[in-house]
Amino acid sequence: MKEIKYLFLVFFFMTQMSIAQKNPESTELWEPIPAKVTSGEIGLPPSDAIVLFNGGDLSNFESVDGSKANWTVLNDILTINPEAQSIKTKQKFGDCQLHIEWSVPIDDINQGQSKGNSGIFLMERYEIQILDSWENTTYSNGQAASVYKQHIPLVNASKKPGEWQSYDIIFIAPRFNRSGGIISPSKLTVFHNGVLVHYNVSLLGTTEFIGMPVYKSHGDKEPLMIQNHGAPVRFKNIWIREL
Repeated sequence: MKEIKYLFLVFFFMTQMSIAQKNPESTELWEPIPAKVTSGEIGLPPSDAIVLFNGGDLSNFESVDGSKANWTVLNDILTINPEAQSIKTKQKFGDCQLHIEWSVPIDDINQGQSKGNSGIFLMERYEIQILDSWENTTYSNGQAASVYKQHIPLVNASKKPGEWQSYDIIFIAPRFNRSGGIISPSKLTVFHNGVLVHYNVSLLGTTEFIGMPVYKSHGDKEPLMIQNHGAPVRFKNIWIREL
């Protein structure tokens, strides 16, 4: 009887995996819907931080293909160029503390995942979602501050479109053995506008739009990537501390 139950569970899991590889909606969670809370002031970089962007230029970044970063810098604000590639840091990072401030555009046309979409990819693989989640319905593990399609934020701390918001992220990189097997998963603690939304959560693997997350061996340090998803999201005051 135990063997039959075990085989049934294996069959069920494999069936769900097969469905997830073909249908992006199969990994969308719409409940629970996080309650909204208000937030406090945005902080300044500590003295030991590596300032990646605080106005001026994009000398710390390049396009994902290694060419010159081609986003817009005006009045000390960095804005996504929808016609350009995503950008990544020239320097690589592992365990870190990251601070980034962002603002989604006021958009009365688009909705769901098309409204102010961007993302912060730690090690180019593990995404914290950026989205207009003020009054914009989407799946809960795809809203602002979600670990995309893995972890729903504890609360929705989003501000109105056009207002500045912040992420403060503590990231622990995954560890792999010599053969590429996972020893310990990556972990995240995230504050959204000063409000704790993830506490020491273990990631299930790389961020995937279709299919289940899975770990693939990579370097101890990799670039930080900011995603271009077609919306002119703005950024400022980006700094990082190596842990």
